[in-house]
Amino acid sequence: MQQLQFEEKWDKTISDQDRRKIEEVFEETKNHDDFEFEPVTLWQANNHKDELLVTALLHNRSDKTVSFNDVHITYKTLDAPIAERDFNIPRLQIPPTTSMPWTFIFPDSKVDDPTLGVLNIT
Repeated sequence: MQQLQFEEKWDKTISDQDRRKIEEVFEETKNHDDFEFEPVTLWQANNHKDELLVTALLHNRSDKTVSFNDVHITYKTLDAPIAERDFNIPRLQIPPTTSMPWTFIFPDSKVDDPTLGVLNIT
């Protein structure tokens, strides 16, 4: 059975409003059987450095731990890529049948369109 887990720092600092949104999306998407691994975009923002922040709920529905060592992530709309970057995040380990929120930072990228894009992870 799929469970929602927050990384320790997230669990201590996340706002009640953001936690409720994540829990709501988790309940709506946890049982999709189409993919063993599925990122679901929650929100996007530009920070004070004009970096693009993309927060996603990462569903690992497989029976293996998913790690983020040397992965390439593209954030795109239906029309075109918005940002892409190689990530190496050793502390991001998603256990089997677990979903976890995470924010990916894309330096030198900015988005003005409020329409959420899709994360492709390879």
